[in-house]
Amino acid sequence: MSAVIDALTQRARVTPDEVVVSWTDGALTAAELMSEVFRIAARFSEDASPVGVALDNGPAWVITDLALVLAGRPSVPIPPFFTAAQRYQALTDAGAGLLVTCGETDDDLRVPGGRIRLMNTGIGARDLHPGTAKITYTSGSTGAPKGVCLSQAQMEAVAGSLVSVLGRHRAGLHMPVLPLGVLLENVAGLYATLLAGGRYHAVGLAEAGMGEAFRPDFVRLLTAVAATGATTLILVPELLRGLIAAQAALKLDHRLEMVAVGGARVSPALLAAAAATGLPVVEGYGLSECASVVALNTPEDARPGTVGRPLPHLTVTLSDEGEILVSPRPFLGYVGGQRGPDVVATGDIGAFDAEGRLKVEGRKSNTLITAFGRNVAPEWVESELLAEPQILQAMVLGEAEATLSALIVAMPGVDPVQVEAALARANSRLPDYARIGEWRFVPPFDPAASQVTANGRPRRDVLRRAFAPSSSQAA
Repeated sequence: MSAVIDALTQRARVTPDEVVVSWTDGALTAAELMSEVFRIAARFSEDASPVGVALDNGPAWVITDLALVLAGRPSVPIPPFFTAAQRYQALTDAGAGLLVTCGETDDDLRVPGGRIRLMNTGIGARDLHPGTAKITYTSGSTGAPKGVCLSQAQMEAVAGSLVSVLGRHRAGLHMPVLPLGVLLENVAGLYATLLAGGRYHAVGLAEAGMGEAFRPDFVRLLTAVAATGATTLILVPELLRGLIAAQAALKLDHRLEMVAVGGARVSPALLAAAAATGLPVVEGYGLSECASVVALNTPEDARPGTVGRPLPHLTVTLSDEGEILVSPRPFLGYVGGQRGPDVVATGDIGAFDAEGRLKVEGRKSNTLITAFGRNVAPEWVESELLAEPQILQAMVLGEAEATLSALIVAMPGVDPVQVEAALARANSRLPDYARIGEWRFVPPFDPAASQVTANGRPRRDVLRRAFAPSSSQAA
Protein backbone atom coordinates (compact mmCIF):
# COMPACT_ATOMS: atom_id res chain seq x y z
CA MET A 1 0.00 0.00 0.00
CA SER A 2 2.71 2.45 1.00
CA ALA A 3 6.47 2.09 0.85
CA VAL A 4 6.86 4.60 3.69
CA ILE A 5 4.45 2.71 5.97
CA ASP A 6 6.15 -0.58 5.07
CA ALA A 7 9.59 0.89 5.85
CA LEU A 8 8.41 2.20 9.22
CA THR A 9 6.71 -1.10 10.05
CA GLN A 10 9.98 -2.89 9.30
CA ARG A 11 11.94 -0.48 11.50
CA ALA A 12 9.40 -0.93 14.30
CA ARG A 13 9.93 -4.69 14.10
CA VAL A 14 13.72 -4.80 13.66
CA THR A 15 14.88 -1.70 15.58
CA PRO A 16 11.86 -0.75 17.72
CA ASP A 17 13.83 1.57 20.02
CA GLU A 18 15.44 3.61 17.23
CA VAL A 19 14.35 7.26 17.27
CA VAL A 20 12.75 8.19 13.95
CA VAL A 21 10.92 11.46 14.75
CA SER A 22 12.08 14.06 17.25
CA TRP A 23 11.30 17.62 18.22
CA THR A 24 12.51 20.11 20.82
CA ASP A 25 10.74 18.51 23.78
CA GLY A 26 10.52 14.86 22.83
CA ALA A 27 11.06 11.97 20.46
CA LEU A 28 9.31 8.89 19.08
CA THR A 29 10.93 5.55 18.45
CA ALA A 30 9.92 3.50 15.44
CA ALA A 31 7.59 1.37 17.57
CA GLU A 32 6.05 4.41 19.28
CA LEU A 33 5.50 6.23 16.01
CA MET A 34 3.71 3.30 14.41
CA SER A 35 1.57 2.83 17.51
CA GLU A 36 0.47 6.46 17.26
CA VAL A 37 -0.11 6.21 13.51
CA PHE A 38 -2.39 3.19 13.96
CA ARG A 39 -4.24 4.87 16.83
CA ILE A 40 -4.97 8.06 14.87
CA ALA A 41 -5.72 6.14 11.65
CA ALA A 42 -8.63 4.50 13.47
CA ARG A 43 -10.16 7.96 13.89
CA PHE A 44 -10.08 8.43 10.11
CA SER A 45 -11.68 5.10 9.20
CA GLU A 46 -15.28 6.31 9.04
CA ASP A 47 -15.26 7.22 5.34
CA ALA A 48 -12.92 7.91 2.43
CA SER A 49 -13.50 11.65 1.90
CA PRO A 50 -10.54 14.07 1.85
CA VAL A 51 -9.20 15.54 5.09
CA GLY A 52 -7.72 19.03 5.30
CA VAL A 53 -4.57 19.33 7.41
CA ALA A 54 -3.81 22.78 8.82
CA LEU A 55 -1.10 22.17 11.40
CA ASP A 56 2.28 23.64 12.26
CA ASN A 57 5.36 21.58 11.54
CA GLY A 58 5.79 19.05 14.31
CA PRO A 59 5.08 15.46 15.36
CA ALA A 60 1.30 16.01 15.07
CA TRP A 61 1.65 16.84 11.36
CA VAL A 62 3.81 13.76 10.75
CA ILE A 63 1.47 11.42 12.62
CA THR A 64 -1.65 12.85 10.96
CA ASP A 65 -0.18 12.57 7.48
CA LEU A 66 0.96 8.96 7.98
CA ALA A 67 -2.35 8.03 9.63
CA LEU A 68 -4.25 9.30 6.59
CA VAL A 69 -2.00 7.22 4.34
CA LEU A 70 -2.69 4.15 6.48
CA ALA A 71 -6.45 4.84 6.56
CA GLY A 72 -6.58 5.35 2.80
CA ARG A 73 -8.07 8.86 3.04
CA PRO A 74 -6.83 11.66 0.77
CA SER A 75 -5.15 14.52 2.60
CA VAL A 76 -5.34 18.19 1.67
CA PRO A 77 -2.34 19.97 3.24
CA ILE A 78 -3.04 23.66 3.86
CA PRO A 79 0.17 25.77 3.86
CA PRO A 80 0.20 28.31 6.70
CA PHE A 81 0.82 31.20 4.30
CA PHE A 82 -2.53 30.68 2.55
CA THR A 83 -5.03 33.45 3.08
CA ALA A 84 -8.39 32.56 4.64
CA ALA A 85 -9.95 32.79 1.18
CA GLN A 86 -7.34 30.46 -0.36
CA ARG A 87 -7.76 28.00 2.50
CA TYR A 88 -11.55 27.94 2.08
CA GLN A 89 -11.25 27.63 -1.69
CA ALA A 90 -8.85 24.67 -1.38
CA LEU A 91 -11.03 22.80 1.13
CA THR A 92 -14.18 23.45 -0.90
CA ASP A 93 -12.56 22.55 -4.20
CA ALA A 94 -11.25 19.25 -2.78
CA GLY A 95 -14.50 18.37 -1.04
CA ALA A 96 -12.74 18.07 2.35
CA GLY A 97 -15.43 17.21 4.89
CA LEU A 98 -12.98 17.08 7.80
CA LEU A 99 -10.28 19.54 8.88
CA VAL A 100 -7.45 18.79 11.32
CA THR A 101 -6.21 21.82 13.25
CA CYS A 102 -4.24 22.48 16.42
CA GLY A 103 -6.21 21.47 19.51
CA GLU A 104 -6.64 23.83 22.43
CA THR A 105 -8.85 22.08 25.01
CA ASP A 106 -9.00 18.82 26.92
CA ASP A 107 -11.76 17.68 24.56
CA ASP A 108 -9.31 17.62 21.66
CA LEU A 109 -7.36 14.51 20.70
CA ARG A 110 -4.02 14.18 22.46
CA VAL A 111 -0.99 13.35 20.30
CA PRO A 112 2.74 13.54 21.02
CA GLY A 113 3.74 17.18 21.15
CA GLY A 114 0.23 18.52 21.77
CA ARG A 115 -3.38 18.07 20.69
CA ILE A 116 -5.27 18.06 17.41
CA ARG A 117 -8.87 18.98 16.71
CA LEU A 118 -10.98 17.13 14.13
CA MET A 119 -13.57 19.54 12.76
CA ASN A 120 -16.44 18.72 10.42
CA THR A 121 -16.49 21.36 7.69
CA GLY A 122 -19.93 20.68 6.26
CA ILE A 123 -18.35 20.65 2.78
CA GLY A 124 -19.83 18.06 0.46
CA ALA A 125 -17.67 15.37 -1.13
CA ARG A 126 -16.85 15.41 -4.82
CA ASP A 127 -15.52 12.90 -7.32
CA LEU A 128 -11.73 12.64 -7.39
CA HIS A 129 -9.35 10.80 -9.66
CA PRO A 130 -9.12 7.14 -8.60
CA GLY A 131 -6.12 6.53 -6.35
CA THR A 132 -5.86 10.11 -5.05
CA ALA A 133 -3.86 10.12 -1.80
CA LYS A 134 -2.99 13.80 -1.61
CA ILE A 135 -4.37 16.97 -3.16
CA THR A 136 -1.73 19.65 -3.15
CA TYR A 137 -2.57 23.28 -3.76
CA THR A 138 -0.17 25.93 -4.89
CA SER A 139 -0.88 29.63 -5.18
CA GLY A 140 1.13 29.60 -8.41
CA SER A 141 1.08 32.61 -10.72
CA THR A 142 -2.50 33.56 -9.84
CA GLY A 143 -4.25 33.98 -6.53
CA ALA A 144 -6.56 30.97 -6.95
CA PRO A 145 -5.02 27.66 -5.84
CA LYS A 146 -5.26 24.70 -8.23
CA GLY A 147 -5.59 21.19 -6.83
CA VAL A 148 -3.09 18.60 -8.09
CA CYS A 149 -4.17 15.01 -7.39
CA LEU A 150 -1.33 12.62 -6.57
CA SER A 151 -1.27 8.93 -5.71
CA GLN A 152 0.86 7.62 -2.87
CA ALA A 153 2.84 5.62 -5.43
CA GLN A 154 3.64 8.76 -7.45
CA MET A 155 4.91 10.60 -4.37
CA GLU A 156 6.87 7.63 -3.10
CA ALA A 157 8.44 7.13 -6.53
CA VAL A 158 10.01 10.57 -6.09
CA ALA A 159 11.09 9.85 -2.53
CA GLY A 160 12.50 6.46 -3.53
CA SER A 161 14.43 7.95 -6.44
CA LEU A 162 15.95 10.56 -4.12
CA VAL A 163 17.11 7.80 -1.76
CA SER A 164 18.55 5.90 -4.72
CA VAL A 165 20.37 8.93 -6.12
CA LEU A 166 21.64 10.33 -2.83
CA GLY A 167 22.30 7.02 -1.08
CA ARG A 168 21.06 5.79 2.28
CA HIS A 169 24.26 7.05 3.90
CA ARG A 170 22.80 10.56 3.45
CA ALA A 171 19.99 9.70 5.87
CA GLY A 172 21.10 11.58 8.95
CA LEU A 173 18.95 14.18 10.65
CA HIS A 174 16.65 16.24 8.45
CA MET A 175 15.16 19.47 9.82
CA PRO A 176 12.19 21.04 8.00
CA VAL A 177 12.42 24.73 7.20
CA LEU A 178 9.63 24.88 4.67
CA PRO A 179 6.11 24.09 5.94
CA LEU A 180 5.19 20.41 5.77
CA GLY A 181 2.07 21.64 3.97
CA VAL A 182 4.35 22.33 0.99
CA LEU A 183 4.72 19.23 -1.19
CA LEU A 184 8.49 19.57 -1.56
CA GLU A 185 9.09 19.23 2.19
CA ASN A 186 6.41 16.55 2.58
CA VAL A 187 7.83 14.29 -0.15
CA ALA A 188 11.55 15.11 -0.43
CA GLY A 189 11.95 15.89 3.26
CA LEU A 190 9.67 13.64 5.30
CA TYR A 191 9.04 10.66 3.02
CA ALA A 192 12.60 10.44 1.68
CA THR A 193 14.07 10.65 5.20
CA LEU A 194 11.80 7.92 6.55
CA LEU A 195 12.41 5.67 3.52
CA ALA A 196 16.17 6.07 3.84
CA GLY A 197 16.20 5.19 7.54
CA GLY A 198 16.99 8.68 8.83
CA ARG A 199 15.53 10.80 11.62
CA TYR A 200 13.09 13.61 10.99
CA HIS A 201 13.54 16.46 13.49
CA ALA A 202 10.12 18.09 13.28
CA VAL A 203 10.67 21.49 14.88
CA GLY A 204 7.90 24.05 14.63
CA LEU A 205 8.17 26.82 12.08
CA ALA A 206 8.76 29.52 14.70
CA GLU A 207 11.60 27.49 16.23
CA ALA A 208 13.21 27.32 12.78
CA GLY A 209 12.96 31.09 12.37
CA MET A 210 10.01 30.75 10.01
CA GLY A 211 7.19 31.95 12.25
CA GLU A 212 6.48 34.70 9.73
CA ALA A 213 6.68 33.07 6.32
CA PHE A 214 7.82 36.16 4.44
CA ARG A 215 9.94 37.68 7.24
CA PRO A 216 12.33 34.88 8.23
CA ASP A 217 14.66 35.17 11.22
CA PHE A 218 17.84 33.85 9.63
CA VAL A 219 19.92 34.05 12.79
CA ARG A 220 17.38 31.86 14.55
CA LEU A 221 17.33 29.48 11.58
CA LEU A 222 21.10 29.09 11.57
CA THR A 223 21.19 28.72 15.35
CA ALA A 224 18.57 25.96 15.15
CA VAL A 225 20.53 24.18 12.43
CA ALA A 226 23.67 24.22 14.56
CA ALA A 227 21.90 23.28 17.80
CA THR A 228 19.93 20.34 16.37
CA GLY A 229 22.84 18.89 14.42
CA ALA A 230 20.79 18.85 11.23
CA THR A 231 22.57 17.22 8.30
CA THR A 232 20.10 18.10 5.53
CA LEU A 233 17.76 21.00 4.72
CA ILE A 234 15.46 21.96 1.86
CA LEU A 235 15.22 25.66 1.02
CA VAL A 236 13.98 28.07 -1.62
CA PRO A 237 16.52 30.60 -3.02
CA GLU A 238 15.30 33.50 -0.87
CA LEU A 239 15.98 31.46 2.28
CA LEU A 240 19.36 30.38 0.98
CA ARG A 241 20.43 33.99 0.53
CA GLY A 242 19.50 34.79 4.11
CA LEU A 243 21.21 31.68 5.46
CA ILE A 244 24.42 32.59 3.59
CA ALA A 245 24.39 36.08 5.10
CA ALA A 246 23.80 34.70 8.60
CA GLN A 247 26.58 32.12 8.28
CA ALA A 248 28.99 34.72 6.91
CA ALA A 249 28.29 36.90 9.95
CA LEU A 250 28.13 34.26 12.71
CA LYS A 251 30.42 31.51 11.36
CA LEU A 252 28.66 28.83 13.43
CA ASP A 253 29.83 25.23 13.38
CA HIS A 254 27.27 22.90 11.82
CA ARG A 255 26.92 19.32 10.59
CA LEU A 256 25.18 20.08 7.31
CA GLU A 257 26.02 17.64 4.53
CA MET A 258 23.51 18.87 1.96
CA VAL A 259 21.26 21.87 1.50
CA ALA A 260 18.92 21.28 -1.45
CA VAL A 261 17.52 24.41 -3.08
CA GLY A 262 14.61 24.59 -5.51
CA GLY A 263 11.56 26.64 -6.41
CA ALA A 264 13.33 29.21 -8.59
CA ARG A 265 16.53 29.56 -10.59
CA VAL A 266 19.71 29.91 -8.53
CA SER A 267 22.67 31.88 -9.83
CA PRO A 268 26.05 30.07 -9.92
CA ALA A 269 27.38 33.14 -8.11
CA LEU A 270 25.01 32.49 -5.21
CA LEU A 271 26.07 28.83 -5.11
CA ALA A 272 29.70 29.98 -5.01
CA ALA A 273 28.87 32.34 -2.14
CA ALA A 274 27.30 29.43 -0.27
CA ALA A 275 30.38 27.27 -0.78
CA ALA A 276 32.61 30.11 0.42
CA THR A 277 30.72 30.19 3.74
CA GLY A 278 30.86 26.40 4.14
CA LEU A 279 27.26 25.62 3.16
CA PRO A 280 27.03 22.47 0.96
CA VAL A 281 24.30 23.63 -1.44
CA VAL A 282 22.96 21.73 -4.45
CA GLU A 283 20.27 22.93 -6.84
CA GLY A 284 17.27 20.93 -7.99
CA TYR A 285 14.12 21.38 -10.06
CA GLY A 286 10.56 20.20 -9.78
CA LEU A 287 6.88 21.05 -9.82
CA SER A 288 3.71 19.91 -8.11
CA GLU A 289 2.48 18.14 -11.25
CA CYS A 290 5.51 15.84 -10.96
CA ALA A 291 5.04 15.16 -7.21
CA SER A 292 7.80 17.69 -6.41
CA VAL A 293 11.36 16.84 -7.55
CA VAL A 294 12.22 16.14 -11.21
CA ALA A 295 16.00 16.58 -11.22
CA LEU A 296 18.70 17.17 -8.61
CA ASN A 297 22.40 17.76 -8.37
CA THR A 298 24.13 15.66 -5.72
CA PRO A 299 27.00 16.74 -3.48
CA GLU A 300 29.32 14.35 -5.30
CA ASP A 301 28.16 15.27 -8.81
CA ALA A 302 27.06 18.92 -8.79
CA ARG A 303 27.39 21.28 -11.72
CA PRO A 304 26.47 24.92 -11.02
CA GLY A 305 24.22 26.33 -13.73
CA THR A 306 22.31 23.05 -13.99
CA VAL A 307 19.65 21.41 -11.83
CA GLY A 308 21.31 18.02 -12.13
CA ARG A 309 20.26 14.78 -13.75
CA PRO A 310 16.60 13.73 -13.96
CA LEU A 311 15.48 11.26 -11.29
CA PRO A 312 15.63 7.65 -12.51
CA HIS A 313 11.88 6.96 -12.37
CA LEU A 314 11.17 9.79 -14.83
CA THR A 315 11.79 10.38 -18.51
CA VAL A 316 12.65 14.01 -19.28
CA THR A 317 12.84 15.27 -22.86
CA LEU A 318 12.62 18.61 -24.69
CA SER A 319 10.09 19.73 -27.27
CA ASP A 320 11.19 21.32 -30.54
CA GLU A 321 10.76 24.69 -28.82
CA GLY A 322 12.91 23.62 -25.87
CA GLU A 323 10.05 23.08 -23.40
CA ILE A 324 10.79 20.53 -20.67
CA LEU A 325 8.54 17.46 -20.95
CA VAL A 326 8.17 14.91 -18.12
CA SER A 327 6.73 11.40 -18.27
CA PRO A 328 5.32 8.84 -17.54
CA ARG A 329 2.13 10.32 -16.06
CA PRO A 330 3.60 11.97 -12.97
CA PHE A 331 0.22 13.11 -11.57
CA LEU A 332 -3.36 11.88 -11.71
CA GLY A 333 -4.99 15.11 -12.88
CA TYR A 334 -6.43 18.31 -11.47
CA VAL A 335 -9.43 18.34 -9.15
CA GLY A 336 -12.50 18.50 -11.38
CA GLY A 337 -10.39 18.06 -14.50
CA GLN A 338 -9.55 15.31 -16.93
CA ARG A 339 -7.12 12.46 -16.34
CA GLY A 340 -3.54 13.70 -16.14
CA PRO A 341 -1.54 13.48 -19.36
CA ASP A 342 1.07 10.80 -19.90
CA VAL A 343 3.55 13.56 -20.77
CA VAL A 344 3.50 16.77 -18.73
CA ALA A 345 4.48 19.95 -20.57
CA THR A 346 6.04 21.95 -17.74
CA GLY A 347 5.99 25.40 -19.34
CA ASP A 348 9.71 25.71 -18.53
CA ILE A 349 12.38 26.15 -21.19
CA GLY A 350 15.50 24.07 -20.75
CA ALA A 351 18.45 22.27 -22.28
CA PHE A 352 20.75 19.36 -21.50
CA ASP A 353 24.51 19.64 -21.18
CA ALA A 354 26.85 17.10 -22.74
CA GLU A 355 26.69 14.90 -19.62
CA GLY A 356 22.90 14.77 -19.37
CA ARG A 357 22.37 17.43 -16.72
CA LEU A 358 19.30 19.57 -17.13
CA LYS A 359 19.49 23.36 -17.34
CA VAL A 360 16.33 25.40 -16.72
CA GLU A 361 16.41 28.74 -18.47
CA GLY A 362 13.03 30.18 -17.48
CA ARG A 363 9.29 30.09 -18.01
CA LYS A 364 8.13 29.79 -21.60
CA SER A 365 5.44 32.41 -20.97
CA ASN A 366 7.89 34.86 -19.35
CA THR A 367 10.45 35.02 -22.16
CA LEU A 368 11.25 38.60 -23.17
CA ILE A 369 12.02 39.43 -26.80
CA THR A 370 14.06 42.62 -26.97
CA ALA A 371 13.93 45.21 -29.73
CA PHE A 372 17.05 43.53 -31.16
CA GLY A 373 15.23 40.20 -31.40
CA ARG A 374 17.11 38.50 -28.57
CA ASN A 375 15.16 36.06 -26.39
CA VAL A 376 15.93 36.54 -22.69
CA ALA A 377 14.58 34.49 -19.80
CA PRO A 378 14.05 37.07 -17.03
CA GLU A 379 14.66 34.42 -14.36
CA TRP A 380 18.24 34.06 -15.59
CA VAL A 381 18.99 37.76 -15.19
CA GLU A 382 17.09 37.99 -11.90
CA SER A 383 19.12 35.13 -10.46
CA GLU A 384 22.30 37.10 -11.13
CA LEU A 385 20.84 40.22 -9.52
CA LEU A 386 19.73 38.26 -6.48
CA ALA A 387 23.19 36.76 -6.08
CA GLU A 388 24.23 40.23 -4.89
CA PRO A 389 23.61 40.61 -1.14
CA GLN A 390 22.59 44.26 -1.55
CA ILE A 391 19.50 43.29 -3.57
CA LEU A 392 16.54 41.76 -1.76
CA GLN A 393 14.10 41.31 -4.65
CA ALA A 394 14.14 42.03 -8.38
CA MET A 395 12.00 41.74 -11.48
CA VAL A 396 13.35 42.21 -15.00
CA LEU A 397 11.41 44.02 -17.75
CA GLY A 398 12.22 44.72 -21.38
CA GLU A 399 9.69 43.26 -23.83
CA ALA A 400 10.28 45.00 -27.20
CA GLU A 401 12.74 47.42 -25.58
CA ALA A 402 16.30 48.08 -26.69
CA THR A 403 17.67 47.44 -23.19
CA LEU A 404 16.46 45.56 -20.16
CA SER A 405 15.28 47.35 -17.04
CA ALA A 406 14.59 46.13 -13.53
CA LEU A 407 12.46 46.79 -10.49
CA ILE A 408 14.84 46.62 -7.53
CA VAL A 409 14.10 46.15 -3.85
CA ALA A 410 17.23 46.96 -1.88
CA MET A 411 18.22 45.27 1.33
CA PRO A 412 17.44 47.43 4.39
CA GLY A 413 20.17 50.00 5.01
CA VAL A 414 21.65 49.73 1.52
CA ASP A 415 22.07 53.02 -0.37
CA PRO A 416 21.77 53.66 -4.14
CA VAL A 417 25.53 53.74 -4.65
CA GLN A 418 25.85 50.23 -3.24
CA VAL A 419 22.99 49.02 -5.42
CA GLU A 420 24.63 50.55 -8.50
CA ALA A 421 27.85 48.68 -7.67
CA ALA A 422 25.86 45.46 -7.20
CA LEU A 423 24.20 45.95 -10.59
CA ALA A 424 27.59 46.49 -12.19
CA ARG A 425 28.86 43.21 -10.74
CA ALA A 426 25.77 41.33 -11.91
CA ASN A 427 26.03 42.88 -15.39
CA SER A 428 29.67 41.80 -15.62
CA ARG A 429 28.49 38.18 -15.43
CA LEU A 430 25.94 38.66 -18.22
CA PRO A 431 26.30 39.11 -21.99
CA ASP A 432 25.64 42.58 -23.42
CA TYR A 433 22.08 41.83 -24.55
CA ALA A 434 21.04 40.59 -21.09
CA ARG A 435 22.45 43.45 -19.01
CA ILE A 436 20.32 45.85 -17.01
CA GLY A 437 20.41 49.33 -18.52
CA GLU A 438 17.88 51.03 -16.25
CA TRP A 439 16.55 50.34 -12.81
CA ARG A 440 14.06 51.70 -10.33
CA PHE A 441 13.80 51.38 -6.56
CA VAL A 442 10.43 50.00 -5.44
CA PRO A 443 9.01 48.96 -2.04
CA PRO A 444 9.30 45.27 -1.04
CA PHE A 445 7.06 42.98 -3.06
CA ASP A 446 4.00 42.41 -0.90
CA PRO A 447 2.71 38.81 -0.49
CA ALA A 448 -0.53 40.16 0.99
CA ALA A 449 -1.16 41.94 -2.31
CA SER A 450 -0.32 38.74 -4.26
CA GLN A 451 2.82 40.35 -5.69
CA VAL A 452 4.93 37.21 -5.05
CA THR A 453 4.24 33.48 -4.90
CA ALA A 454 4.89 31.27 -1.89
CA ASN A 455 8.37 30.54 -3.26
CA GLY A 456 9.12 34.26 -3.59
CA ARG A 457 8.79 34.34 -7.37
CA PRO A 458 7.46 37.65 -8.69
CA ARG A 459 3.91 37.69 -10.02
CA ARG A 460 4.82 39.62 -13.10
CA ASP A 461 1.46 40.90 -14.26
CA VAL A 462 0.60 42.14 -10.76
CA LEU A 463 3.94 43.93 -10.41
CA ARG A 464 3.72 45.47 -13.87
CA ARG A 465 0.37 46.97 -12.92
CA ALA A 466 1.72 48.18 -9.58
CA PHE A 467 4.93 49.75 -10.87
CA ALA A 468 4.96 51.53 -14.20
CA PRO A 469 8.25 50.88 -16.01
CA SER A 470 8.22 54.38 -17.49
CA SER A 471 9.42 55.69 -14.12
CA SER A 472 12.77 53.90 -14.41
CA GLN A 473 15.80 55.61 -13.02
CA ALA A 474 19.02 55.51 -15.05
CA ALA A 475 21.70 53.44 -13.45
